[in-house]
Amino acid sequence: MSDALISCPKCNHEFAVTERLAGPLLAKARAEAAADKAAALEAQRADAQKAARAALSAEMATIEAAAADAARVQSEELERLHAEAALKDKRLEVARAAEQAAAQKEAALAEREAAMEIEVTRKLTQERRAQEEKIRAQLLAQQAEVQAERDEESDLRLREERERNETLKRQIEALKQRADKGSQQLQGEALEVAVEERLAQAFPADQIAPVGKGVRGADCIQTVLGAGAIIWETKRTQNWTAAWPAKLKEDQRRAGSEVAVLVSVALPDGVETFAEYEGVWVCAPRFAVALAGALRQGLISVAQAERRREGQAEKTELLYDYLTGTGFRQRVEALAETYDAMRKTLDQERRAMMKHWAARDQQITRMMDATSGMYGDVQGIAGASLPEIEALGLPEE
Repeated sequence: MSDALISCPKCNHEFAVTERLAGPLLAKARAEAAADKAAALEAQRADAQKAARAALSAEMATIEAAAADAARVQSEELERLHAEAALKDKRLEVARAAEQAAAQKEAALAEREAAMEIEVTRKLTQERRAQEEKIRAQLLAQQAEVQAERDEESDLRLREERERNETLKRQIEALKQRADKGSQQLQGEALEVAVEERLAQAFPADQIAPVGKGVRGADCIQTVLGAGAIIWETKRTQNWTAAWPAKLKEDQRRAGSEVAVLVSVALPDGVETFAEYEGVWVCAPRFAVALAGALRQGLISVAQAERRREGQAEKTELLYDYLTGTGFRQRVEALAETYDAMRKTLDQERRAMMKHWAARDQQITRMMDATSGMYGDVQGIAGASLPEIEALGLPEE
């Protein structure tokens, strides 16, 4: 390796740098570099210490400011708490005053409630008495209705008895000679009158015309306006006579009626309620009105059909087919069965209501007895200071 050449700064003479010549220079350069480095490090250390002191001072200032703010906030919070405590004390005083006022109002309200309870008790006692009187009146009215229903049920027997008495007055001698026959005749006349009255009540728009005594024919004729007529015959004997239907058909032809009905206590074999029998209708007395309703409805229906089909030759045949058909019989049976079921239900309800009313009357009587006894016990203790109750006292003479 060749030696490095350096130039003299004054004469520009170049000469080779040898190790002997460069050693001191290098040592000096190293020493100067080390000194410069140490000085730089010292300067950096001083700057770092200065910056640290400045940062510490700033941080201390920040901490002191935060402490001052915290102290201020704490002071403000303490003042707020003092203010809230004062407000609570004031509110407590107001609440105590309100509590005292409420206690006074509660005492006044208790007095009013006691007075009101006394007044309500008095009014309830009056209402209970009025209700008892009302119940008594209703019971009396219901008993009157029941009695009226009983009277209505026995009306047939009463009419029969009246008819029997009148006839006995007029025909006392004849009845002695023909007791059995006369008795049957009287019963038949009573049944005849009952059937006529029932038909008149059930069908006020129809004309119910009885056939006079001594006139040949049935007992009465029911004329349905614009539809036709139903001839009625009544029998109250205990045995069925086979000649009755033929005789009634002759009366029907003579009267010119569309339908003939035989009301009889004794019915032919196979008939229990009603049925079409040998060209006439046969029924028990209790089904007379139901059968009449079905028959007159059939007459009205046929009349309407005839008016719609006027001029056709099958008018009589249509009526006969309708009245003797299965559908009409079933309809009439349904009506009669419904009527019979309604009558049985009504009788059961009447008996149940009578039992219920009797039990209610006993309960009311026991309640009044207990009330009177209790009031008498209190009156015996309190003496004359207890006011009299008019409903529990004796009636004025």
